[in-house]
Amino acid sequence: MYGLTAVKGIGRRFSNLLLKRAGVDTRKRAGELTKKETELVLRVLENPSAFGIEDWMLNRRKDFDTNKCLQVYSNTLSTSLRNDLERMKKMRVHRGVRHFWQLKVRGQHTCTTGRN
Repeated sequence: MYGLTAVKGIGRRFSNLLLKRAGVDTRKRAGELTKKETELVLRVLENPSAFGIEDWMLNRRKDFDTNKCLQVYSNTLSTSLRNDLERMKKMRVHRGVRHFWQLKVRGQHTCTTGRN
């Protein structure tokens, strides 16, 4: 279970649910999985809604481009985050402008902290 958390975009709770839906023992180490078990885990990861994982558990709900709920991981997570920020900058949204100016985005104070 904890070996899957090394993949960017997969946390402890999602990896636990992923292994349970795939029917793999959660106490197994990552190197102990058989080829069949790893393929099953990958199938569940690619299409989690088909295996009964609810939409609220996924990390990309209502994707802007496809309007679907997805579980984004690895390089696709970085790409989607970059695309979201570029879209916000282009629309001149407050959050996008703060990212563009390299300032704090989520309401933190900037007088004494966050200096370069």
